[in-house]
Amino acid sequence: MNEVMSEVFPYSKRPWMEHYDPGVPEEVPCPCTPLWALLEESAAKYPKRPALRFYGASVSYDELNKRAMSFASALAELGVSKGDRVGLYLLNSPQFVIAYFGALRAGAVVVPVSPAYSSSELAFQLQDSGSTYIVCQDVLFENVERAGVELKGIIVTGAHEYLPTLKGVFAKKTPIPDRPGVHHFQKLLKGASGPLPEVTINPEEDLAALPYTGGTAAQPKGVRLTHANLVACTAQLRAFFPVLQEGEEAIAASLPLYHIYGQVAALLMGIRIGATIVLFTSLDLGQILSSAEREKVTVFYGVPALYDVLKDHSKTTLVDWARMKLIVCGADALPDTIAEAWETRTGRPVMEGFGMTETSGVSHVSPTQRIKRGSFGVPLPNVDSAVADVEGGKLLAPGEVGELVLAGPNITAGYWERDEENKRSFVEIEGRTWFRTGDLVRVDDDGYFHYCARTKDLIKYKGFSIFLREIEELIGQHPMVKAAGVIGVKDTREREYPKAYVVLRPEARGRVTEAEIRDFLKGRLAPYKVPKVVEFRSELPKTDVGKVSRRELREESEGL
Repeated sequence: MNEVMSEVFPYSKRPWMEHYDPGVPEEVPCPCTPLWALLEESAAKYPKRPALRFYGASVSYDELNKRAMSFASALAELGVSKGDRVGLYLLNSPQFVIAYFGALRAGAVVVPVSPAYSSSELAFQLQDSGSTYIVCQDVLFENVERAGVELKGIIVTGAHEYLPTLKGVFAKKTPIPDRPGVHHFQKLLKGASGPLPEVTINPEEDLAALPYTGGTAAQPKGVRLTHANLVACTAQLRAFFPVLQEGEEAIAASLPLYHIYGQVAALLMGIRIGATIVLFTSLDLGQILSSAEREKVTVFYGVPALYDVLKDHSKTTLVDWARMKLIVCGADALPDTIAEAWETRTGRPVMEGFGMTETSGVSHVSPTQRIKRGSFGVPLPNVDSAVADVEGGKLLAPGEVGELVLAGPNITAGYWERDEENKRSFVEIEGRTWFRTGDLVRVDDDGYFHYCARTKDLIKYKGFSIFLREIEELIGQHPMVKAAGVIGVKDTREREYPKAYVVLRPEARGRVTEAEIRDFLKGRLAPYKVPKVVEFRSELPKTDVGKVSRRELREESEGL
């Protein structure tokens, strides 16, 4: 790290290093290789080991690599060349993994799309990215048609294609029209006869993936992730978790693979270490829990909403949680109440992590041997992390709240065709270029980072700072509250004040009043933080990973 950095806090000395697990280095060599090399290397080391488990079916590393290479050849025969964008509109399935690595091997850029997206949301992402082909689930084919985007081709697949024989017979199949421009995934694999395309990749410059931000605060943006970005992040994670053994682990992949969290932590990291990745297409919690035990899963990833449900689920005790080497929560801050209840139920703590699409999924994680509740951990090796007063152009001392700024090999070079946004997203402070995360955090004396809010979720009322997340968490502690979202709205004087949207538990609906919620908060919050308005809802808009979408609440409030 640049030694001219401010000495108000010795960021250059990386105090968090003292709390790394034994054997974790400060710096990690990041191989300058194409991303698809992860699969080729594991296929060479562990050819017969199951790479994927899918509801009882199994795909070995050798089979997975061969099918990905066949898909690369098929794409080349269709005219896909280096730099072309290929959309993946798929549920978690072997086809996602085959298409992902096959597209990379063909030199294409993968554009993962949420299978929950409507045709209009899909159209935006395809048009914005300039995708020419899309690989889609058969049940989503009509959405692709309705999107009305001009594509060179649509490649269709169904979940039944990789299910065990009996399950495949009874699986739902969607008829697909036989017409020019529509291709069948399995036919392409079987019919690929050409050689692998000759593609030269510059890992530090060539894009591997163009995932889109979740859009909780603004319009989704394509994030330019190079082969080097993603390879670096897997190398950093591998070094941070020496407890994981090559060719021995099993990872529960219930997180959606289109999302950067599941894509990097479960898929790419899993492939890198030769793990068996247990895929789930839906959040059937009973099935996930029973499969996690049957497959002897050793790595479990989730989001706060998942742990909130699992802490009370009747089948949670089916799993031997003591066997788990990693139990990780990401994508949003984990409330202490959920963390405490989870540990009481299972006997194991949850490790928090932090990451963004812009950081290739991960930048901070709790060390396995020293988890601090309420903290999202410490920076990964090679990641420089600081808290800054961006407007003042200075770094801040421990305990002060400021914007989290980052630098490292896993950090994006910027957004897809968003020049103005790119100018705003990077800042020079004391001779170093930092990526601005837009998250307000503080760092303690040990170098552990603590989340406060998104910059857009901090409002000022009569000069006082109000963190909306703090209010949400306290409302969530009410025994009759199921969920809460808080936004800032303006009064007649254009001053912002907090407004709460509350979902009550079924037995409390019609019985708990606005006044009761406000009374519950009095004494727990300063008077200026107590919402002036509480509106009850049957549900709240959520992102695909279970966060309350304050962006949608704001847009609704503003009549957008």
